[in-house]
Amino acid sequence: MLSRLLISGLFAGAAAGLIAALLQLYFVQPVLLHAELYESGELVHFGAQTVSAHQDIGGIDLVRDGLSVVFTMLTYTGYAFILLVLMAIAEMRGATVNGRTGLIWGLAGFVAFHFAPGFTLAPEVPGVAAADVYSRQIWWWATVLSASAGLWLIAFGGNWLAWGSAAVLLLAPHVIGAPEPDSFTGPVPTEIGALFASRAFGVGMAAWLLLGCFAGFFWQREGARISSIQTA
Repeated sequence: MLSRLLISGLFAGAAAGLIAALLQLYFVQPVLLHAELYESGELVHFGAQTVSAHQDIGGIDLVRDGLSVVFTMLTYTGYAFILLVLMAIAEMRGATVNGRTGLIWGLAGFVAFHFAPGFTLAPEVPGVAAADVYSRQIWWWATVLSASAGLWLIAFGGNWLAWGSAAVLLLAPHVIGAPEPDSFTGPVPTEIGALFASRAFGVGMAAWLLLGCFAGFFWQREGARISSIQTA
C-alpha cells in the first residue's frame, strides 16, 4: 500500500505540477509582472497621460522560472498524496478509483483548495490592500478543511443529516467572512486584478482536474501491477 501510494503520488504530482507551472508561466506570471510595475511606481494608473494596457514585461528569468516550476511540482505532489489517501479510504468503502473518476476527485480538490476560499478571499495581485497575513492564513485553512469535510459528506454521507451538515460546513466560512483590510487602496488597475483572479482560477481548475485524473490512473495501474505480482 505504501509503495503504491508513493509511486502514484510522485508521478501524478510531478506531471500535474509541471503542466500547472507551465500554464502559470504563460497565463498568470505576465499578469503578476504587470501588476508589479504599478506596485513599484514604474507605471501609474491614475494620471493625465494614458498608459497602454500592453506592456513589455521583460524576457525569461531562468532562475526565477525554474524555481517556480520546481516549487509548483513539489506543491502538487503534496496535493497528490492528500488526494490519494482520500482515494484509498474511498476505495476501501467500495468506490471505484481510476482516471475517469479521478476527474471528479480533482474537481472536488479545486473547489476545496481554490474556489471555496477564493469565493470570499479572492486571489490578489501585488500592491493591493489586504488584511493581516496570519489572520488570512487561518481563515484560508479553516475554509479548506470545512469545504473538504462538506464535500466528503456530500459524496459519502448517504443521508439528509450528513447533507445538511455539509451545507453548513460549506457556507459557514463565508457567513463568518474573511479578514478584510481597514480600507481599500492600491495602485494596480482593477482590470489587472480581475484578469489575475480569473486566470488563477482557470489554471487552478485545469491543474486539479489533471491531478485527479493522473492520481486515479496511476493508483489503478499500480494496484493492477501489484495484484499481478502477487498472483504470479
